[in-house]
Amino acid sequence: MSEGKRHRLSVFPLTGALLFPRAQLPLHLFEPRYRALITDALARDRRIGMVQPREGGDDRKPALYDVGCVGRIAQFEALDDGRFNIVLEGITRFRILSEMDVTTPFRQVQASFDDFDDTAEPDPLASVLRADLERESRRFADARGYQLDWDAVTRLDDESLVNGIAQIAPFDAAAKQALLEARTIVDRADLIVQFLLFFRLRDGDDDGATMQ
Repeated sequence: MSEGKRHRLSVFPLTGALLFPRAQLPLHLFEPRYRALITDALARDRRIGMVQPREGGDDRKPALYDVGCVGRIAQFEALDDGRFNIVLEGITRFRILSEMDVTTPFRQVQASFDDFDDTAEPDPLASVLRADLERESRRFADARGYQLDWDAVTRLDDESLVNGIAQIAPFDAAAKQALLEARTIVDRADLIVQFLLFFRLRDGDDDGATMQ
């Protein structure tokens, strides 16, 4: 990951599926092109790039957001009919520099890791921000009838809590992308609190209040 180096990545575009450094993402692969992607990755370095497609355009080959996250296939199960169950472990975020003209059924890009320093453990959240995050998460979940083990949630470390919420919260693709691109865990946690509050108010889940 030397400065200025370009990295060739095979990418899996999937709306709403966020992978973060040191986080895990389980996936079920059934389309032939993505089964080919996993087969190729397993024969190479086990790395694939998760990235969100942008809305609109060609459904078969939509434009991609600029930033994604590289994952290493940590676990895989090959099913009898050719499908795969895998678990990705996040390594680092990347920025797409260009898309490559390839003959493979899956897409490949030239990417840079230079914009992100994802190797170091993040700084802890301030206690006030951690409390805000837990409170708004509970309000959001309760408003939608989600059943969660809140005792287990409160025992999570800051990074696991922040990234876990970012992965499972039913935000739109643009909001998800903003969370992925947040520079630090603190920035991401602050954004999550804002999004949780915004979507809860927008949907009229706060004593009938709405956001205009």
